[in-house]
Amino acid sequence: MVTVCTVLPATERSRIDAAGDGCFHTLHAESLREALHVARRRRVDAVVISVHRCHGEALPAVARFVREFPAIPAVALVSRHDRESTETLLRLGATGVRTAVDCTEPDGWRRLRDLVGHPASPVATRILARLVPALGEPSEEARLFFEAIARLAPALSTVRGLARHLRVRPSTLMSRFHRAAIPSPKSYLAGMRLLHAAFLFQNPGLAVSDVAYRMDYSSPQSFGRHLRAVLGVTAGEFRRRFPFDVALTRYIDLLVTPYREALRAFHPFNAGSWDQGPNATAVFRAG
Repeated sequence: MVTVCTVLPATERSRIDAAGDGCFHTLHAESLREALHVARRRRVDAVVISVHRCHGEALPAVARFVREFPAIPAVALVSRHDRESTETLLRLGATGVRTAVDCTEPDGWRRLRDLVGHPASPVATRILARLVPALGEPSEEARLFFEAIARLAPALSTVRGLARHLRVRPSTLMSRFHRAAIPSPKSYLAGMRLLHAAFLFQNPGLAVSDVAYRMDYSSPQSFGRHLRAVLGVTAGEFRRRFPFDVALTRYIDLLVTPYREALRAFHPFNAGSWDQGPNATAVFRAG
């Protein structure tokens, strides 16, 4: 589910919680400083800031958030009209906030739900927008495999965990990739995790250690060892040399394009019901 960090008066928190029910999860911060801390430590898909909490001293913090986290949409929320809120909106625009929602209007909360419940460029959507066309005409199961790892890579670091989600034995999953003469599921998963890391590195406000912990590595050192093993670079070099679009192009060129024909007939987790159960594909699709 989408995670939205808010900086709102207490009276507005219950209303945004109700608006997001079933659509997004809210994390309520007391200040922009706390919101910055949350964005460094946890996944945040959007931030909603009350114009009534953005008095003079808070505006530099808003500007810092927008500057350090350009991949996280910032939305200004208006809950009453007065001269001060109008002036604050103008100042927020100068800091880089480009979207405002007036929740005094009848459809205000619905518009907010639409805006932050479906972020314009979440990483999985951006990856799949390039990857799915590059696949050509894969089998449905191959497409579902890539959709799964694009969505789950930040939380899945092992093939065992991936196989558990796909309802396949790890050894069975690996043998199917081997028999199809395509790269291992470990290669696809490791590469996808690096795409998510490259996406996070677009935010200057995230240090290497922040990205490492956001990607569930045990430590920044563990993240660095993985980068050296896979790419032969340090975390700092990865950040400079592999921006998100470059990393995504590399992933497609190395792991997708050369194997299009094999992926057309590839059935990674439904070769037989004996090891997955008759409803494995339906369960996976719903999961």
